Amino acid sequence: MYRKYIHTARTRFLHISSTTPIDFLKYKEEILATKLAPILKSCSDNPTHCVFKQGQQVHTQIVVNGIKGLLGTRILACGGLNAVKLGKLVHDMVRLRGFEFDVYVSSSLIKLYAENGCILDARCLFDKLPVKDSVLWNVMLNGYVRCRDSGNVVGLFREMRWSDVRPNSVTFACVLSVCASEMMIELGTQIHGGVVKCGLEMDSPVANTLIALYSKSCFLSDARELFDTIPEIDLVSWNGMIGGYVSNGYLLEGLDLFRKMVSSCAKPDSITFASFLPLVSETASFNHGREIHCYIVRHGVIMDVFLKNALIDMYFKCRHVEMAKCVFSYNSAIDIVIYSAMISGYVINEMNIDAIAVFRSLIYERMKPNVVTLSSLLPACAGLAALHLGKELHGNILKHGLEGNCHIGSAITDMYAKCGRLDLARQFFLRMSERDAVCWNSIITSCSQNGNPVEAIDLFRSMGTEDVDYDGISISAALSACSSLSALHYGKEIHGFMIRGVFSLDIFAESALIDMYAKCGNLELARCVFDTMQEKNEVSWSSIIAAYGSHGRLKEALALFNEMKQLGFQPDHVTFLAIISACGHAGRVEEGRHYFKCMEEDHKIAARMEHYACMIDLFARAGRLEEAYEFIKCMPFDPDAGVWGTLLGACRVHGNVDLAELAAGNLFNLDPQNSGYYVLLANTQADAGKWERVLKTRSIMKERGVQKIPGYSWIEVNNYNHMFVAADTGHSYAAEIYFVLNHLLLELRKEGYVPQPYLPLHMESSKLTSLHNDT
Repeated sequence: MYRKYIHTARTRFLHISSTTPIDFLKYKEEILATKLAPILKSCSDNPTHCVFKQGQQVHTQIVVNGIKGLLGTRILACGGLNAVKLGKLVHDMVRLRGFEFDVYVSSSLIKLYAENGCILDARCLFDKLPVKDSVLWNVMLNGYVRCRDSGNVVGLFREMRWSDVRPNSVTFACVLSVCASEMMIELGTQIHGGVVKCGLEMDSPVANTLIALYSKSCFLSDARELFDTIPEIDLVSWNGMIGGYVSNGYLLEGLDLFRKMVSSCAKPDSITFASFLPLVSETASFNHGREIHCYIVRHGVIMDVFLKNALIDMYFKCRHVEMAKCVFSYNSAIDIVIYSAMISGYVINEMNIDAIAVFRSLIYERMKPNVVTLSSLLPACAGLAALHLGKELHGNILKHGLEGNCHIGSAITDMYAKCGRLDLARQFFLRMSERDAVCWNSIITSCSQNGNPVEAIDLFRSMGTEDVDYDGISISAALSACSSLSALHYGKEIHGFMIRGVFSLDIFAESALIDMYAKCGNLELARCVFDTMQEKNEVSWSSIIAAYGSHGRLKEALALFNEMKQLGFQPDHVTFLAIISACGHAGRVEEGRHYFKCMEEDHKIAARMEHYACMIDLFARAGRLEEAYEFIKCMPFDPDAGVWGTLLGACRVHGNVDLAELAAGNLFNLDPQNSGYYVLLANTQADAGKWERVLKTRSIMKERGVQKIPGYSWIEVNNYNHMFVAADTGHSYAAEIYFVLNHLLLELRKEGYVPQPYLPLHMESSKLTSLHNDT
């Protein structure tokens, strides 16, 4: 075939168009190259079969006439088409004609291979070349960067340093970008020394990459020193430094630099705002965010997908959902990242149904959900307890082979746990091929929050044996499990671990430690932890206020609350929840009402469901049940099971059967399989002697197939937790325990105690007798 093309080229003319043909024999090499170049460009722009054959004929003429220097790179127009197979065919021809080692041809071939994922072919040809210039080295380095092969980037750069070729600014920028992305700060500083030695430290691409390196490695002072020494700061420099401040949490410094940028007449672009807007999201400053949005519109900044995503995220985090929706529908710049941001934003704002609707919309638009999309949607299923939909998503994840991703794995575990299937959460967790700290934290937290604190502590220990590093979240989850068990010994062990490690300075872990000691009954140790904290925040202040409040020491709790405000800390919804709860424990109804009003009117904090439940508990503890019920009717949203459950419990204490039945009716609709509500109502009715109503309640329970879950209790003896269930005989010391209990019962009767059976023994109804036997 190759000989055929040579023969055809020698005997025919090649037409550029329908105009006059070109006679190859009339032109010298330079002129011929000028004439043939447009034909090759035409082959690249219009890769049809006919034009491609013309390209092959041109190639033949180039071979015949020995033109290689000027057209070497143009021969491989297939590089622009990403046609690797065609490129390999041409490569074979080049090899046959002996042009493989020509610097122009080989550079084009290596570029073709490197830019199209054939890095091994590129390296094979690269290693064969006897002479390599800086362009070849840079093409090869950038090829490895494209493949995210940082090891070979570093290795090839070291080979280059041993060669006679001197690295240039392109080389340094390429290698430093890898050091920045992989946070290889030690190697990066060594290369920085080489940059200075070569006199390239003020070159803009190199300087900007160094700023990115130091920023991502948390060396902000070094990044700023370099930024301040650049003679001409370009837009990339401004963006890199502002982004560095924001991503490292230096919000005020980022804001100050942004103002300097605007005042220096540098015009911010979409990247500037996309880097800067997370600062507004962190501070939840809606006014600042709106001002920036106005600037963007007023100055005609291009609304690309990155800026659009940042604006949507900012509005969602500032709780302005309607503005986020407006930005979403503003123009056609929508991709899967934008859809994922919408889903995540709705979930943050507890609008889970809207999040699912957006997901259905992106499926309708034939977009393929990615890892971020699915990880954002699974919490919506968890929030709705939509187990069926969660399982469908899990099936889709399995189908696309994404189950091994740690972020998705954590979301699946959390979804199953919050949908009431802790067993499925545990099964899935154990099947995961790879588990990072986030996965471990998810299952430990799920067990701790879903009534299985013993397993949470066991998993916490297993996490350490598998060489997974603990973090503040895992420590806090384990301490929460200790709080649930009142396991003071385990809590002290974790405290010792925190002191020996780096967690003694973790504010959130220390706050969890305060909560653990308080719930285990040791208020003195809780206060000691608080007083010795080197740094405090709103969470730690709320923890110690709640500790005193739960122990009924309202005076100290209020004193701490006032001190907190005097020191400049702003109380949040958790702080006020602790204060109102403390008023409830102390029976101070009016003070609780005052702080509820103060929260909404003075501090502009909207009351949540838990605040209303706390206020209802406040009224109920004082026996003011009608006020509690009126408070429920005035709620701006539908009361949940926690609110009605609080009222039902108070009705049992104060013997209000009618209100108890009203509360229970709502609870049976909200949570029909919770046996506790049925038992609580039946007990209230029984205390009032309403036996027929008791039978009716138990009948409803049996008709619905509700099984009574036995209550259990535990006690720590000699640093070991013992758990007991009613009528339990499984404990190793059961015989001795019951012997002591019987002895205590005899002593109690001597002192005048009379046991009260669940139902009176003289009841004649066989159903009631059966009911008595069941209980």
